[in-house]
Amino acid sequence: MNLRRWLRPGIGVKRWLAVAFVGLMGLALAGALTLRQLYREVEVEGPVQAVISVLTLQFLPYWVRAGVLLGAGVFLFGYGSYRVIRALLGPFTESVEEPLVDLVYRRRLLARGPRVVVIGGGTGLSALLRGLKEHTANLTAIVSVADDGGSTGRLREQLGIPAVGDIRNCLVALAETEPAMGKLLQYRFGTDEGTLSGHAVGNLLITAMNAIGGGDFEEAVREMNRVLAVRGSVVPASGTALTLHARLRDGSEVVGQSEVMRMRGIERVWLEPGEVRASRDALRAIAEADMVVLGPGSLYTSLLATILLPELRIALAATPALRVYVANVATQAGETEGYDLADHVEALAAHGVADVLDVVLANSHLATGPDGELGVPVKLRWPPMGASRRPRLVLDDVVDPANPHHHDPELLAAALLRVFGREAGSRRGGIARTA
Repeated sequence: MNLRRWLRPGIGVKRWLAVAFVGLMGLALAGALTLRQLYREVEVEGPVQAVISVLTLQFLPYWVRAGVLLGAGVFLFGYGSYRVIRALLGPFTESVEEPLVDLVYRRRLLARGPRVVVIGGGTGLSALLRGLKEHTANLTAIVSVADDGGSTGRLREQLGIPAVGDIRNCLVALAETEPAMGKLLQYRFGTDEGTLSGHAVGNLLITAMNAIGGGDFEEAVREMNRVLAVRGSVVPASGTALTLHARLRDGSEVVGQSEVMRMRGIERVWLEPGEVRASRDALRAIAEADMVVLGPGSLYTSLLATILLPELRIALAATPALRVYVANVATQAGETEGYDLADHVEALAAHGVADVLDVVLANSHLATGPDGELGVPVKLRWPPMGASRRPRLVLDDVVDPANPHHHDPELLAAALLRVFGREAGSRRGGIARTA
């Protein structure tokens, strides 16, 4: 064990070691005064005097004696403290692969990171969480509950619970569990496994937790956060199952997220029931955030399917946090086919969202995958500046070189923190915190 690593700035050990050392010095001085008084009151001679002289090192010069005693005291204090820490924490760290000092150091630093709220759903949101959790533990993911396809759709239809699929993915992304647990939660039963076919284990666990809690879906997700030791928290946008509706440019209407995502020419989307209450945890997180990130993810079926809740839109407009929209790096077949950056921003504006944004973060680099195939990039056309308030455009390289249709979690997290470092201080009138 490298004791010097325990003394690094920010780990929170040196101050308490100093306090303990001062206490020990007080005890030592009290003992010295007691011995001195005994020496004055008790006269000893002969062999006893010789033994006392040896034990108290009186045969050495004064400064040498003081140095020896000081060194021995520091060594014994440090070694004893180390053994106490090992004895107390050993049973809790046997399964942790990284050294305890590195674990403590990392968690202390992450605890001081910025308060970040991410809103949306789908694979884009879980990828962003994997990147951000390496910089801050103060993370809240507000997740869509409008999905109605696959295992999630079947559970909704049979039990009436909100969508659990995106919540499961975000829980796995933030969970402080063994890799085997993540694989278990994502395991999906095969088509030949009867009534369980197609269901993900994580979806069933959330559903079971909802039943155990008497149908309180928000509390069920809180319990899953605790069970999986999630770094941060995952919060459903609402405790009520929502249904996404869309009107197309030809005037026709489509119902259900799984249907809307396949449609082209979407003009407007909305949620039913329309006045459902948003999660209290979600509203509190937005109000206390340093930065709120919208996306990445499917524009209509993940992002707008979440923030169209009336209370969430009001909270987004009222928060003092920096508000950033992460534009997709590639178009999506169906709902955003043929869209450029301006189309994405104008769709947000049409739903009353763009005017409360401060920054739009877009990809500046077109990556090539391992097979040489390029992603269908979102072209960087910026909408003309009108009378309404427009967000500021920031360009950065955030695409995954191996998968040009998706963001790279680490690059995206680093880009967002750079934006936060530049922008947050001026908004709040202070110095921005950095992770």
